[in-house]
Amino acid sequence: MTLTKRYNYLDLEKKSISGSRKYMTPDGFAVPSVTTILNATQSEEKKQALNEWRNRVGHKRAQEITTEAASRGTRMHKWLEDYVTEGKINDPGSNPYSQHSHAMAQLIIENGLKNCQEFWGTEVSLYFPEVYAGTTDLVGVHNNVESIMDHKQTNRPKKREWIDDYFIQLAAYATAHNEVYGTNIRKGVIFMASAPKQEQNSWTEPQYQEFIVEGTEFDEYVNKWFSKLETYYSALL
Repeated sequence: MTLTKRYNYLDLEKKSISGSRKYMTPDGFAVPSVTTILNATQSEEKKQALNEWRNRVGHKRAQEITTEAASRGTRMHKWLEDYVTEGKINDPGSNPYSQHSHAMAQLIIENGLKNCQEFWGTEVSLYFPEVYAGTTDLVGVHNNVESIMDHKQTNRPKKREWIDDYFIQLAAYATAHNEVYGTNIRKGVIFMASAPKQEQNSWTEPQYQEFIVEGTEFDEYVNKWFSKLETYYSALL
């Protein structure tokens, strides 16, 4: 399957303004990213849990884990982008970390992307005029329904109740897509692969999870997103 050029997606320039990353939108505004807004409106409970984890494992080790996960996620996303744009992914070579991210991408392809009927765009920049912008991993049709989709890597499998922010993120992207392109997307899909773990002299296999939010539940996450927007901009006044 190849990309279906249904919409003319634009690449939005990113700039650092006053120490904050902004997207430059076609209407001439510099707006914050979805992730910036989510981080700024994070609950005190989540902040505390993150701090407790850093203190528990040590700040140096916490940074190593975060950097390793980010690098693995970048490689996995590149494999998946290649698949969507070219219909295949190349051999990972002999580097074990490249092999791990390759296996995770393959898992998402075999279990998740196989259920997509159309790919409209990958690494798609989206914006809501004058308000916010962001980049979603994939836009297209999943199980015959127009959807916003994101690929996620994780160190360990997640429970659905742990990933509210992922659903809010999807709602933000869908709202921006609907506003600019006149769509009515009310479905989001998370394709998630957990990283292999080293046990003695071997590595475990990565695990696949899929999370879907749609319909009235999706509308609830749209409302949560607008609540976070209000909180974010109120703090700037």
